[in-house]
Amino acid sequence: MNVLANTLKGLYDVSDVEVGQHFYWQIGGFQVHGQVLITSWVVIAILLGSAAIAVRNPQTIPTGGQNFFEYVLEFIRDVSKTQIGEEYGPWVPFIGTLFLFIFVSNWSGALLPWKIIQLPHGELAAPTNDINTTVALALLTSVAYFYAGLTKRGLSYFGKYIQPTPILLPINILEDFTKPLSLSFRLFGNILADELVVVVLVSLVPLVVPIPVMFLGLFTSGIQALIFATLAAAYIGESMEGHH
Repeated sequence: MNVLANTLKGLYDVSDVEVGQHFYWQIGGFQVHGQVLITSWVVIAILLGSAAIAVRNPQTIPTGGQNFFEYVLEFIRDVSKTQIGEEYGPWVPFIGTLFLFIFVSNWSGALLPWKIIQLPHGELAAPTNDINTTVALALLTSVAYFYAGLTKRGLSYFGKYIQPTPILLPINILEDFTKPLSLSFRLFGNILADELVVVVLVSLVPLVVPIPVMFLGLFTSGIQALIFATLAAAYIGESMEGHH
């Protein structure tokens, strides 16, 4: 129990990791990361607005925005099917939501130097620039693959922890903790580093030099969103198929 308590305390302490000056809201007895909520609402508004405009008048033969969104949906379906298998259908909305939210969040950080927007206290940043956001997304992924495994295999799902031998029980349990940690820290670290580089270059040479770095940031931001969504789908597929 002491080990579990120390682990939970360590995860709580990790949530305080921050770089720069952050903007907070005090709601009751809780301190809320205001800059994360503001930029998250911007990202959600962009996604909902784009989808509403693209499909407000659907056509049998898609054109323009509808064609683009159908291509994105087909891409997400292919990723889900490849990683999960033939039962991928119910998981397309979850994988798609993860991918699109992370993708647009990452691109907002690569295109918009949020930190140069002055606030009374603190500064803005992409949602995925905050460890709390990436940990929340990773924990949602963990809940999803536990749910998938229990729904498909029932209590026999827990048999994976003693496969291929009971000696591996501690390692198999530890794996369930390392998955969300690796997902969250990989995304957080890459987006944080990219934003810091762009902000520094914009401050030093604001005209030409930052542009190639921003294009590189767009590429790496898209790759990070794809990696996160692909790994989430792979974990779900693994939990449904059993331990290999």
